[in-house]
Amino acid sequence: MNKSLGIMLVDDHPERAEMVCAQLRSAGYRLLAQLNSAEGLLLHVERHRPDIVLIDIESPDRDILESLAIINRQNPTPVAMFSPRGDAGFIARAVEAGVSAYMAEGISAERVAPAIEIAMAQFRSYQQLRQSLERTRQQLDERKAIERAKGLLMAKKNLSEEAAHKTLRNLAMSSNSTMRVVAERIIQHLQPGN
Repeated sequence: MNKSLGIMLVDDHPERAEMVCAQLRSAGYRLLAQLNSAEGLLLHVERHRPDIVLIDIESPDRDILESLAIINRQNPTPVAMFSPRGDAGFIARAVEAGVSAYMAEGISAERVAPAIEIAMAQFRSYQQLRQSLERTRQQLDERKAIERAKGLLMAKKNLSEEAAHKTLRNLAMSSNSTMRVVAERIIQHLQPGN
C-alpha cells in the first residue's frame, strides 16, 4: 500500500466526503483536492495532478464520462468510481472512459483504502497492456515499411530479397539510422508517383 499517493476526491455528499477525507488523512494519504461536483474536472486534474481520482456522484452522467475519456487519452490517471448505478451498459462506458475500478456502492471510510489499491493495480495492469500493444503496433509498422522498401528495391533495382535486405541494413549502418528510417526514405524515393 502506497499511502503517499496524492488523491483527488469528487463527492457530492459533504458529510460523507468529510468522513472519507478524515479516513484518507489518518491513513497517510495526501488529499490534494476535494470537489463537491465533477464540474471542471479536467481543469482540476490538470492543476493538481493527482495519483488517483475518487468519484462518488449520485448520478454520474455522460459529461463525467467524456471528461474521464479525455483525461485517459491526455494524462492517464487511475480513477475509482463509486456509484449506485449498477447497469452493465453504464459500467462498460465508465471502464471504456478510463475508470480503473467501479464500485456499485457508495464510497465509505472503510472501503476507500481497498478501492484505491484495486484501482491502482488495475491501472498499472492496463497501462502495461497498453504499452505492450503500442510496442507491437510499432514493430508491425516497422516490419511493413521494411518489407515495402525491400519490395521496391527488388522491383526497381532488380535485387534478390536477400540483397535488398542487405542494402537496407548497410544503408542503416552507414547513415547511423534505423532500418525503419531508411526503409521510409526508400519508399518515399522509389514508390510509384515520386
